[in-house]
Parts: sequence; C-alpha cells; structure tokens
Amino acid sequence: MKKQGLLVIISSPSGGGKDSVITALLRKITNSTRLITTTSKERRPDNIDGVNYYFITEDEFKDKIRNNEFIEYNIYSNNYYGTQKKHLQETLDNNDVVFTQLEVNGKHNLDKLKVPHLSIFLLPDNLDILRKRIEKRGGLTAEQIDDRIEIAKQEIANSYDYDYKITNEEGKLDNTINTITEVVQNELKKT
Repeated sequence: MKKQGLLVIISSPSGGGKDSVITALLRKITNSTRLITTTSKERRPDNIDGVNYYFITEDEFKDKIRNNEFIEYNIYSNNYYGTQKKHLQETLDNNDVVFTQLEVNGKHNLDKLKVPHLSIFLLPDNLDILRKRIEKRGGLTAEQIDDRIEIAKQEIANSYDYDYKITNEEGKLDNTINTITEVVQNELKKT
C-alpha cells in the first residue's frame, strides 16, 4: 500500500504571507501540491475556481455541512471556509507533501479529529508591518483592516501549539522558504 502524503498546515494572520510561502514551497519540494479548500467568500478578480478555492454559495456550504462533507470548517470575516473530506483524501493519496493554509481554529479542529499533520505558524515582524502589508493589498476599509489586526492578535495568541513558529521577516521571503523547506524535508525523513 502506498504511503499517505504529509499534510503541512501553514497559518498566519491576514497579510502574513501564507500564499506567497506556499507558492514558493511548491516550486522547491518535489511531488508537493496545495490542498484546495472551499469557501463562500466572493471571488477576487484574479482568483480561479478550483485553483485558489472551490467557490460555492453560503447555502451550498451549509448543505455540505448538513451532509457531513467537511473534515473542518470555520467562519472568518463573515465567510465560510472548510476542507472537504473527499478533497483531502484524494490529495494525500496522490502526493508526498500537501500544503494547506488554515486558520488557527481549523488547525485545532484537525487536532481534535486526530488528523496527522505538521503545523507551521508564520509570525509577522510586528503588527505595524502586518498592517502595512494588509493596506498594500488594497480592497479593505480602515475599519476592516483594524478588525484584521485584532483577529491577528488573537490568532498569534492561539498559535501556542503549532509545531513551528517562524517569523516571515519583511523582505526576507527566501529565508522563510529555506527554513520551512528544511523543516519539511526533516519531517519526511522521519516518516
């Protein structure tokens, strides 16, 4: 029987660099992929269904919850996010490493369900730099940015049980990528 892939959770506050980090790791680590999660949020103009997320309506999401189709799900900024059981299993069966970005609550839900994973939390240099990153992305009001900073404080406080906490220093993305690559390769050697 083929060995199941390693599930690697990358978490960070909004603007913490999850997407950039995972994109770079996919280029560095062979037979790795991104687990596509499902959301009810509005699609950004540059988002592609089935690549960035599986985009469904809130009603469709609630139907899937009732049908027990999610291994975990959360509500973040008034939108549903979740990992469908079928997508997780298919992806782990066909890849050595599967990266996913989950919020802290999603990671804790996987812990409760005893789903094996390696968890990495990306810390910002500080909250001022995080605010600037969020502002630079655009599309949010000052109030929404303030909300995200408050959520970031809570997420950082609740990331106490991650396997690794790595500071994603501004302007030093390559250092972050190299550190995580080493962590993942060491974990693969163990299994």
